[in-house]
Amino acid sequence: MPSSLPFILASASPRRTELLRDAGLPHRVVVAAVTEHEDPSTDPAKMVLHNARLKAAAVSRLHPEALILGADTTVALGDQALNKPADLAGSRAMLRRLSGREHVVHTGVCLLCPSLGIDESHDVTAWVRFRPLTDEDITRYQSLVDTLDKAGAYGIQEGREIIIDDYQRPISTIMGLPVEFVKARLASLGVLERIVA
Repeated sequence: MPSSLPFILASASPRRTELLRDAGLPHRVVVAAVTEHEDPSTDPAKMVLHNARLKAAAVSRLHPEALILGADTTVALGDQALNKPADLAGSRAMLRRLSGREHVVHTGVCLLCPSLGIDESHDVTAWVRFRPLTDEDITRYQSLVDTLDKAGAYGIQEGREIIIDDYQRPISTIMGLPVEFVKARLASLGVLERIVA
């Protein structure tokens, strides 16, 4: 039987941990001590790929024997990234911009395991279409959801009936980690059955 392979998520996101757990992927969490690149004028795909690799590489240096998963998510309206808002006024402005429009969620995924020669990055995307929002809708949504903790000032897993008209499945990509994609890559790389927490 092949030896076990420690699997580490290089992210503090409780949503990513929950998605991996629900997908039956045992893992540990090691938060990467890095400064993410969040310039909203940067190409959104390049930004999430850069940040996912930055996190994975930082943790891989500390745990070279493990398979590291780095991830980063942003919302792109056209070619502009909408990262986490600085305050409630910024959150309101973002939700107003997204109102009645379709946008793309980018999640960068990086898998690193130097000992096995695994080094790959992917930009996984999904579209989301917002309902037209009134000021009252935005106020209601902000009262239910911590919009400051989320790219684009929203999380699709909370209060979606207020703001979302439709979205591309699977929902995990929009939540911040395309677990179906990750699981398929782990299987293709021949390590899915080996991973342990």
